Amino acid sequence: MDYIIRKIEEKELAILVELCQKHAEYEQAPYNVTNKLELLKEVIFAQNPKLYCYVIESGVKLGGYFSFTYDFSTWDAQAFLYLDCLYLEPNFRGLKIGEQVFEKLKQIGQENNCVNIQWQTPTFNERAIKFYNKIGAIGKDKRRFFIDL
Repeated sequence: MDYIIRKIEEKELAILVELCQKHAEYEQAPYNVTNKLELLKEVIFAQNPKLYCYVIESGVKLGGYFSFTYDFSTWDAQAFLYLDCLYLEPNFRGLKIGEQVFEKLKQIGQENNCVNIQWQTPTFNERAIKFYNKIGAIGKDKRRFFIDL
């Protein structure tokens, strides 16, 4: 399959919201689409973006996306790239696209003086965990907690 990895365009935000919903379903999480298009537009296309988003395009179809932010590690005393979401449609999986996504993330992180890339995945996502181990990622078991505001 021929594909390109590129920054999302504003006209593709509705597709991004659909992909986010599919991603949430895959991770067995609730997702409310209300105002997501407008909210994502504000943070991705701002003069100083809070969120960066790339898509995987094959032909005219978007088959996945990944989004990230920059954060700071007290322990490392350096910036890091936080991969917030990575989702590929089923027919885009198993084609080594994930490896190319991580190569792109490494390039972006290095260009922005990040010490590392961090992310998380549900413990039941064994396929993703196997892939992350294969590309040399190191897992740290922690539980993520939330307080809704």
